[in-house]
Amino acid sequence: MTAFFRCTTERDESPKDVHPGQSNRSERRPGSINQQIDQAPLNKAIFSSVATTFLLLTGYAGPQYAASASGSHFVSFGTNKVHYLIEGKGSHTIVFVHCWAGNADFWREQVPELAGHARLILVDLPGHGQSDKPHVEYTMDFFASAVLAVMRDAHVDKTTLVGHSMGAPVICRIYKQAPEKVAALVAVDGTLRRPKMSPEQAEQFIAPFRTPEYREHTRQFLGTMFPIPGTEALRDRVVSELLATPQYVMLGAMEGMFGADHPDWDLKKVTVPVLVINAPNPMWSDEYKAYVRSLSSKTDYRTIDGVGHWLMLEKPAEFNAALTDLLLKFDLIAK
Repeated sequence: MTAFFRCTTERDESPKDVHPGQSNRSERRPGSINQQIDQAPLNKAIFSSVATTFLLLTGYAGPQYAASASGSHFVSFGTNKVHYLIEGKGSHTIVFVHCWAGNADFWREQVPELAGHARLILVDLPGHGQSDKPHVEYTMDFFASAVLAVMRDAHVDKTTLVGHSMGAPVICRIYKQAPEKVAALVAVDGTLRRPKMSPEQAEQFIAPFRTPEYREHTRQFLGTMFPIPGTEALRDRVVSELLATPQYVMLGAMEGMFGADHPDWDLKKVTVPVLVINAPNPMWSDEYKAYVRSLSSKTDYRTIDGVGHWLMLEKPAEFNAALTDLLLKFDLIAK
């Protein structure tokens, strides 16, 4: 954990006018990772709804994982470029999909544990990390198509998909688009079905992130996701990194998840293992667990206690042990 974070993060803090067809590699500049949380009063009517539901959809976007030159790749996706990293080797492949406003480096704590068991592919979704950031509709299907482009470029015939938070609906859509490419689905504190919301509720949920004050909304909202004492430093770094993502990408991805004009991404009955690792939360009800069990003849559900939404960063050793155990149980990695 001593090299957990770099001392500076180079990101372009302000959205630029980038239109489809233009390549916009993220320009970066030094910025503090110790951004203080502004304690301005929270709009409770809006953010109690956000904090309850959107816990599924955000996560920490840490600094770039130190990959060798041969491990860092760009693939053309339409007129833009998508960045990904390859780590490890083996006959099995695992593709990791990050959260809302995150990047591939979100999974850096899993690389040392799993690189000896499988080939690992860590994707920067379009609009995130080192990938281009076009002005497009950031739907779950758009993200899924980008991951499939990465898989083709990396010559992946079949893979286990691991998705955290927003990554869970993305892997659901990957399975919908190309079930023959999927060996298993692993959801990490992310829902496999779209929360039931009226158009009015969805708009109330999304609206704060359209405003000029979206940065303050984000800071206060994320503060609700760190219930465990002693995680304040991680919280500050999470906030700083998430806010490095352009507002139009954050907003577009949120609209893609909850907007009334976009299709549901609920996972239906599948033929591959469905594995879940969650933090304790009332939203993971007995009814939801029964839904997970109904999806496949091969399911497993794990809970890691004493963590918030960032379970793979808060307790990486315990998370890695649970993930490795699940993958070994279903012969998804080499022993």
